[in-house]
Amino acid sequence: MSNPPSSSDPLEHDPNEGRYLKEDYERKRIFVRAPKAMGDVMSQLLARRGYARMITATSEQEAWELVAGEKMATVTKLGSCRRGVLEIVVASSMVLQELTFLKADLLSRLQQALPDAKIRDLKFKVGKIVHG
Repeated sequence: MSNPPSSSDPLEHDPNEGRYLKEDYERKRIFVRAPKAMGDVMSQLLARRGYARMITATSEQEAWELVAGEKMATVTKLGSCRRGVLEIVVASSMVLQELTFLKADLLSRLQQALPDAKIRDLKFKVGKIVHG
């Protein structure tokens, strides 16, 4: 018969210790998700922080300046785009009237310049223009 391990000797090795450690490991196992691709992480971060929206707004403003021309771009500013209706703030009622006459042409050129924006209409309103 084998002698049981002496409890007085701390260096004595328990033959079942490996089995106990394995059982503890199995019981306390933490399931870790597979790593995500860096591109996915970055796009989520940009979306969460609003950087993508800022980039989109900048590209929309640049497209508007290209479509409207330098003269009109100085007296107008893009507002928000809701449900396909792009709001454009204008400096005066005279500018609003002139843009109303050009609305169909401006809309078609904006749709070509920004196909992902899905702009279906333009709405002009008089307001304060602050560029910068």
